[in-house]
Amino acid sequence: MSTQPRPVETSIDDTRRHYVREFLDSDFFHGFKHSPVTMTATVTFLILVIAAVLAPLISPYTPFDPSTLNLMNGFTEPMSRNEITGDFFMLGTDDQGRDVFSTILFGLRISLFVGVTAVLFAMVIGVTLGLIAGYVGGWIDGLIMRIADVQLTFPSIMVAMLLFGIGKGLVPLDLRDEMAIWVLIVSIGLSEWVQFARTVRGATLVEREKEYVQAAHLIGLTRWAIMLRHILPNVMAPVLVIATISLALAILAEATLSFLGVGAPKTEPSLGTLINVGRQFILSGEWWILLFPSLVLLALALSVNLVGDWLRDVLNPKLR
Repeated sequence: MSTQPRPVETSIDDTRRHYVREFLDSDFFHGFKHSPVTMTATVTFLILVIAAVLAPLISPYTPFDPSTLNLMNGFTEPMSRNEITGDFFMLGTDDQGRDVFSTILFGLRISLFVGVTAVLFAMVIGVTLGLIAGYVGGWIDGLIMRIADVQLTFPSIMVAMLLFGIGKGLVPLDLRDEMAIWVLIVSIGLSEWVQFARTVRGATLVEREKEYVQAAHLIGLTRWAIMLRHILPNVMAPVLVIATISLALAILAEATLSFLGVGAPKTEPSLGTLINVGRQFILSGEWWILLFPSLVLLALALSVNLVGDWLRDVLNPKLR
């Protein structure tokens, strides 16, 4: 019995292999392969992300469940067993007997969630306003850019703190702890949209004068169709670079606000909250409560910054 060929499946496999070969032969992958610093930063970032996502599975303790805490474990030093309970703690414990390694894993989840969500929120607002300002122009462009100029005169952390205070004041008292994370996300997002808007506006001013945009206008496409389907894909390269760098800034902004006591609540602590807790005991000799969350925050922010710097260089046509 003769077998029938499967041209569809073969075609799909060939297409996949073609795209894989193109990617492996691209300048992008070649540059990544020959940049040890970028590879190290990427691996570090991926390890931290995986650790945060799998925190409930790999955490040896549930540090924020009061029923599982034992005050006798308090202030246990790293890599030692508690003399009373006999429990082993790799990175030691804090004053409440919570395992520092476990608190870092769960705090890392909050920091990453706030950072990524805030950047996505800022990107949506900034890209939308930048497209409108660059394509429509006129008084709308002037209004958006003047608002951006005014916001740039203030430090972003100050804007985020002000917006967080206003937002938290608008939330009912009984919902403030539950909504604190979302208020924090909105506050950081509203403080970081300006760079997206200014970059997209500048790129849109260039793109709107090109022939493909004029042709799309002549065939009767609406402004939104032209902006979203034609201009937006051509201005996304710098947006991705800004998003990567803004992620590090958003994570640090969240950590700063939480360290100052106006960010994540103690029931859902982030790395900034953990650092604030450790600060209270550094002078009494319990150095590990402050040191380890600080090192994780440093590794997270530095790895994202290094990847962002590399992307900026790779996607900059003037440096090719």
